[in-house]
Amino acid sequence: MIVDFHNHFYPKVYLEELAAGDSTGPRYATVRKDSLGRTIVEYSGDYNVVAGAHVDLESRLRAMKKVGIDMQVLTLTTPGVERESIEKGMKLARLTNDEFGAITEKHPDEFTALATLPMQSTADAVEELERAVKECGLRGAMIFSNVCGRPLDSAELTPVFEKAVKLDVPLFIHPTTPINSTAMEDYRLVPIMGFGVDTTLALLRLVFSGIFERLPDLKLVITHTGGVFPFLRGRIEAAYEAYPECKARLHRPPSNSLRKVWIDTVCYDTDILSSAYAFSGENKVMLGTDFPHQISDLDRAVSRVRAMKVGEDEKSKILGGNALKLLKL
Repeated sequence: MIVDFHNHFYPKVYLEELAAGDSTGPRYATVRKDSLGRTIVEYSGDYNVVAGAHVDLESRLRAMKKVGIDMQVLTLTTPGVERESIEKGMKLARLTNDEFGAITEKHPDEFTALATLPMQSTADAVEELERAVKECGLRGAMIFSNVCGRPLDSAELTPVFEKAVKLDVPLFIHPTTPINSTAMEDYRLVPIMGFGVDTTLALLRLVFSGIFERLPDLKLVITHTGGVFPFLRGRIEAAYEAYPECKARLHRPPSNSLRKVWIDTVCYDTDILSSAYAFSGENKVMLGTDFPHQISDLDRAVSRVRAMKVGEDEKSKILGGNALKLLKL
């Protein structure tokens, strides 16, 4: 079975509620039509063009069939829910997770899903993670690379990671508006570069905070083939040996922690994918497409894996086996 771990879906109720605004505070995200009649979800730092398959399951199923993908792991995408007011964020999360649960119940062979969490309130995020897993049948959660500018290793967010370990489900870290997006306003540099940088910032802060030593059973998946950390592996390891600050909370070389995370194949380049695979190993790489965003890799993702110079058993793991095992399907 071929499983696409990284793709996105907007439940209709989520978009409707987002478009309705929030009377309790400023609106972080808006939904509008552009001059071409396209639906645009705009938020501080970037925007998404809503494609048909973002909202329509039938067009999504046709696209999957065309490229030979059997199952997708549905997730929400930016702007998410955590930058709204607590009340609005919780409502959006529950609406999204209920709809994801309904979809997976109706199409159990084609779709499973990860929850979205109102991370602006740790207590609510913990509660919603448990509800989404136990009541909605979701297989874990997607969280963003920062929470309103707070890094993921902030002490107040630790209970979310602890709850994921207790439930034995993965957390998928996906980028959002970077903590620092200075000079990224032009040329769509936020999604081109900023997303990868912010993802890696989140990952390295978690690694150097020692979270994998404190929570050895934590299951983290990192989007976009790990962001930019594959290019920094040697520098990260050398820094651990050189800088006392890197050993303050981490007692083994960072490569030990980095090899514990799963990565997807969304890098658009076979050479980069092969290098990342060589480091992470056959059990930690999973197919992803970023479908149906404007730079989706749907048409080439499967063929890129098939072109890798690894054995057929290893390709089978990347194309679906690792995702099925991680999600207990």
